[in-house]
Amino acid sequence: MKVALTIAGSDSGGGAGIQADLRTFAAHRLHGTSAITAVTAQNSVAVTAWVALEPAMVVAQLEAVATDMPVAATKTGMLANAAIIGAVADAAARLPLGPLVVDPVMVAKSGDRLLDAAAERAYVERLFPLAAIVTPNLHEAEALLGRPVRGLAAMRDAARDLHRLGARAVLVKGGESVPGAEDVFFDGARLEEIPGPRIDTANVHGTGCTLSAALCARLALGDALLDAVRGAKAYLVEALRRSYTVGKGRGPVDHLHPLTG
Repeated sequence: MKVALTIAGSDSGGGAGIQADLRTFAAHRLHGTSAITAVTAQNSVAVTAWVALEPAMVVAQLEAVATDMPVAATKTGMLANAAIIGAVADAAARLPLGPLVVDPVMVAKSGDRLLDAAAERAYVERLFPLAAIVTPNLHEAEALLGRPVRGLAAMRDAARDLHRLGARAVLVKGGESVPGAEDVFFDGARLEEIPGPRIDTANVHGTGCTLSAALCARLALGDALLDAVRGAKAYLVEALRRSYTVGKGRGPVDHLHPLTG
């Protein structure tokens, strides 16, 4: 049984964060492990409160897992602040965590900024150079580059420019914001558009977490990077097709669909 690790926040509503990541790992028949960075009080409607853990506690979780189990791949989600980002980067540089998928959780789907400027800089300076791939959405790409990213041509330019900032590979996620639901992949040599069908559902809570967790899972299973990207997107598309309503707001995707048929 291969081991995957998620470094992220806990979602009390169960649709995103650690909970989504662990279900995604289970769907890929991996042993999922975690280092929780923050505890959120949220449901399908809103986040009402959250608190970040001390960086030392985040690192202690990473050390506990990595010194005992052979971690095949790791992903990051919500890292909450610059101190945690720096601590995770230091740990990732010295611990055997496998290829690292960095989902730079900086900006919500609404466009609201979730991190201050120091934390955004820490992503670029500390984590990007360690990542096998970085997976920003359009809002996060705009925040990182300081300019609008609208449409496929702008996404291609953004992928190239984010690569120049130090990321070895980039997946700029267009999703429902572009007509063909395309994402754009760039690794310094290959520029690929990854299309996907548009799924008519409002239940999209945790899609970014799910995609990066599926990408991490496929790297853990030995896929080449671009194959892992394509496979992760196919997994998410089917999870969106089977998404369901729970609560009064946006429900989650069906992470377990490979197990339930």
